[in-house]
Amino acid sequence: MQSMLGKAANTDWFGPLVVVIAAVVVIGAIEPTFLSAFNIQVLLSAIAVNLVIALAQMIIIAIGQMNLSVGAIGGLVAIAFAGMMEVWGIPAPLALVLALAIGLAGGLANGFIVAKTGISAFIITLASLSFFKGLNLGITEAQPFYGVPDAVKAFGNTNMIGPIPWLVLPAAIAGLGIWYLLAKLRIGRQILAVGGNPHAAELSGISIFQTTVWAHGLSGLLAALGGVMVVARLQIGQPSIGDDWLILSFAAPVIGGAVLAGGHVSVAGTALGVVVVAIITQSLVLFHIDPFVVQVVLGALILWAVGINRWREVRVERRLRGAS
Repeated sequence: MQSMLGKAANTDWFGPLVVVIAAVVVIGAIEPTFLSAFNIQVLLSAIAVNLVIALAQMIIIAIGQMNLSVGAIGGLVAIAFAGMMEVWGIPAPLALVLALAIGLAGGLANGFIVAKTGISAFIITLASLSFFKGLNLGITEAQPFYGVPDAVKAFGNTNMIGPIPWLVLPAAIAGLGIWYLLAKLRIGRQILAVGGNPHAAELSGISIFQTTVWAHGLSGLLAALGGVMVVARLQIGQPSIGDDWLILSFAAPVIGGAVLAGGHVSVAGTALGVVVVAIITQSLVLFHIDPFVVQVVLGALILWAVGINRWREVRVERRLRGAS
């Protein structure tokens, strides 16, 4: 039993899990409404959307890069999804496919430029953030699309079972899909290999170009899914969708043990990182604390998580030096 606990304590997800359990117990004892069916539904809806957003960043962190345009892609897809249904009368399923295709194309474009030019992904995605946001505002003229079909609204605001909303379903599929890709599929192993040591990966026959392009493509696709889910949840295609995704997209993977240098990420850890952020946000609302405090707390959490990761790296390095 102790050995199992010791092994669990060394995993990326153990720390966030302890924080989640402690937070639920303490906050639930202080404020009983925290565990009410309605609040659980609200919490799970936020977790579902934020998990997809965090996974969009996590897959880029896995290759040792970053994607500053996650929110801009999600926002462009959100207004495209709502606009296609309102302006052109396109059925929701077809609009969904087209919207996801836009996100995939945006991600692939990011990846192609990064891989082709060798310019830092930070610079390329900063530029594409401005480009995609400009398209968003040019299309909408800063006005929202209201013509979201009732079926889409229902999907974003009704429950499957008890307090579990339908939004949990696409988030769960995305999470399991990314876990399977990284753990079982060749492209997933290549992504982690490139993030861990690009030179060694290239010498072993892995195409850095293709791996980078596909990682960014997956990121764009996940950002697009997040944008569609937000439209369903808000029941409106709002041009500001995605503007506040950036900090969250980094916070959850880092809290979940992702190494910013690349090569190591955890889907389970990222999911628990999302839960930690959602619980903090929700508890601040319940206790009527200034919402701007959330940004301060997220910043502190990122610093804490990065510090813990660095501490682990130092311990491993010392252990390896001692063994040699």
